[in-house]
Amino acid sequence: MSTDQRTPDAPPTPGPPPGPKPTLTTWLVLVVVVLADVMDLIDSSVANLAGPSIRADLGGGQVTVQWVLSAYTAAFALGLVTSGRLGDLLGRRRLFLLGMTGFTLASLACGLAPGAAFLIAARTLQGLCGSVMIPQGLALVKVVFPPQHLRKALTPVGPLMGLTMVGGPILAGWLLHLDLFGSQWRSIFLINVPLGVAAGGLALRVLPRRGGEDPAARLDLTGVGLLTAASALLIVPLIQGRDLGWPAWTYVMMAAAVVLLALFVVSQRRSAHPVITPSLFRKRSFVVGLVIVAGFYASLSAFVLVLNLLLQQGLGWSPLRTGLALIPWALGTAVAVLLGGAVLAEKLGRASLHLGLAIAVLGLLALWWSVAHWGAGITVGKLTPALVLTGFGSGLVFVPLVDFIIGDATPEEVGTGAGLLNAVQQFAGAIGVAALGTVFFTRAGAGSPHSFVSATELVLAITAGLNVVTLLLVGLLPKHAQQAHG
Repeated sequence: MSTDQRTPDAPPTPGPPPGPKPTLTTWLVLVVVVLADVMDLIDSSVANLAGPSIRADLGGGQVTVQWVLSAYTAAFALGLVTSGRLGDLLGRRRLFLLGMTGFTLASLACGLAPGAAFLIAARTLQGLCGSVMIPQGLALVKVVFPPQHLRKALTPVGPLMGLTMVGGPILAGWLLHLDLFGSQWRSIFLINVPLGVAAGGLALRVLPRRGGEDPAARLDLTGVGLLTAASALLIVPLIQGRDLGWPAWTYVMMAAAVVLLALFVVSQRRSAHPVITPSLFRKRSFVVGLVIVAGFYASLSAFVLVLNLLLQQGLGWSPLRTGLALIPWALGTAVAVLLGGAVLAEKLGRASLHLGLAIAVLGLLALWWSVAHWGAGITVGKLTPALVLTGFGSGLVFVPLVDFIIGDATPEEVGTGAGLLNAVQQFAGAIGVAALGTVFFTRAGAGSPHSFVSATELVLAITAGLNVVTLLLVGLLPKHAQQAHG
């Protein structure tokens, strides 16, 4: 029977016995993990809006902005590949605390950075520490929650990822406007310091000493090396290529990345301790879902970047005005996330993804028309209808997409699956910023308001097309996420 079909007369499968209810300490573990997620997701999104201010203060070309954005997300995605296994080897509580401490100190270093190179290095360290912290938190949540309550505990993950990504640029605009103690853009990183200290102190008190480690686990160094090298060979030329005039070595590096990715796949099939749990890739909903996540988050990150660049660098808007302009998008997303999580995701299943992506495409096309029609004369009011539509469509995607990807994962797979979902999201965002940022800066080369408008039109058209492709891929998912359990 196809996974898209139901058996209407089949008797319901009896669920597991109720089991013990989560304790206060159990919920506090979830609070710690959520705080860690918020810190990570804010940091992966705030720099979008602060990029022009960072460049004006520290100097450097347009490529500096791309590196400040991509260094964190690429390092985070690369580190996630190995940190799950390292948790088995070194202890999840220990690695979570180490990652939280490193993330907090790296945030402080970002806020005190004397130059662009130092900031990019600190952002890379911040991303690596975040990648150590996040998977351990997911695994610890899985350990402390009784199996019957695990799904409920993971429910906020989808809405949290979406709302925090949307709210990050607005928070950045507000902090830049306040200019606390003359800190300018630095406050967007320094805000992590008190958050990290509070979360780290709570983590010391409530995290379990044992986090479900697997003593038999081993680290597949060959697989890790191949995947890390392939990712780096792809990111570096995408960011540097345009600035250097696309020399031959950039094409060689990208071709080598494809070869190494193919070798990684071969090595995983033969490895006794694969980096990624192989059984996950036998689940159609997981594989197709990750491809959809890649397209969706690449377009989302690029959309936020180019809109910020148009309004700040192209039209001379302040960071606060730019952040306020994004509020309609945030509100549309928030309403849709709540609606999708409470009603549509369960009732409509796959159709909720079709609906959300279709509305997002309409919103992006409306935004493209608005930018093309009004050009440099565009205002917040003229942007609002298209931004509400785009945000509402995106918000309908977050909750059901996570449910399709990890909803059918076994308890042994859910930690790896959630970590890989986060890694693909982050890496897709980095690729989106690098690739579509390159397209944007190439078209906006003249630096005039007209050239920025033209570049924005092009990238909005590409992101709309990317969402159309993901919309078509949704048809490969089962009609309802819960069917994959059978």
